[in-house]
Amino acid sequence: MIKIIADTTSVIEPEEAQSAGIIMLPQIIIFGDKSYRDDNEITTEEFLARLKSSPVLPKTAAPPPALYTPIFEQIAKDDDAAIVICPSAKVSGTYRSATVAAQDFPDAKIYIIDTLTIGPALGTLVYKAKEWADAGVDVQTIIDRINYAKKYNFIYFYVDTLEYLHKGGRIGSAQALVGSILQVKPILIFKDGQVSPFDSQRTKRRAMSRMVELVKSDCPHDKTSQLAIFQAEAMEDALLLRAEFAEFMSLDSIRINKLPPAIIVHAGPGVVASSFFTKFPED
Repeated sequence: MIKIIADTTSVIEPEEAQSAGIIMLPQIIIFGDKSYRDDNEITTEEFLARLKSSPVLPKTAAPPPALYTPIFEQIAKDDDAAIVICPSAKVSGTYRSATVAAQDFPDAKIYIIDTLTIGPALGTLVYKAKEWADAGVDVQTIIDRINYAKKYNFIYFYVDTLEYLHKGGRIGSAQALVGSILQVKPILIFKDGQVSPFDSQRTKRRAMSRMVELVKSDCPHDKTSQLAIFQAEAMEDALLLRAEFAEFMSLDSIRINKLPPAIIVHAGPGVVASSFFTKFPED
């Protein structure tokens, strides 16, 4: 049997993961000397309230290797295979944690993938991997499909401020925008595993319009795109984007995902984004 293992940066709710048969691990949120699992010890709403009142920016940590150990022990005992689908190693320590834990089980069939992405795109890859595994697709084909798809993922996003990305060290080459942030409303891109500047507009309204233009131009207009929207305290903007996208997309629905605390720490409240694949492997 093939087991699919993911973490909360995939924006899959723990209850949904359990129902789907996906093994879900938490990210760790650290406020001062207290830490919280973001799957069952702190909700997004509780986190946002604490974030706004905290004098210092909280920190995050990947699921420690010790959380993987009992899972890998069971995998080895049952002679199953495990595919661990991780967020980009350029912004998260999750891939490293899983790799460290797997070193204690050299004979087990454990495969760890750096997807170079995060959020709904990561969630899509997790769900599809589970779907393929349940359909009897072999391990190597699933891995090949994930590695194929990850090269064609694009995330465009708008943030109210670069403060959180800057302080959290996840800003990548968008660092150059920090000095001029008061004059622009940036559109950033998450591509090849990290954040980079893409465009800037004078107003938020123009930034939203530009995001619609980008999706209309770059995103396939059907379900192969796996188009999704994600947001943190920006539901009004997310609904606006969905309405705009619905005018040209041949989709029954477009998901709006709520970001988990581990991503909000770095993107900040007020982020809204679109995620899609320009190519996706056929089943």
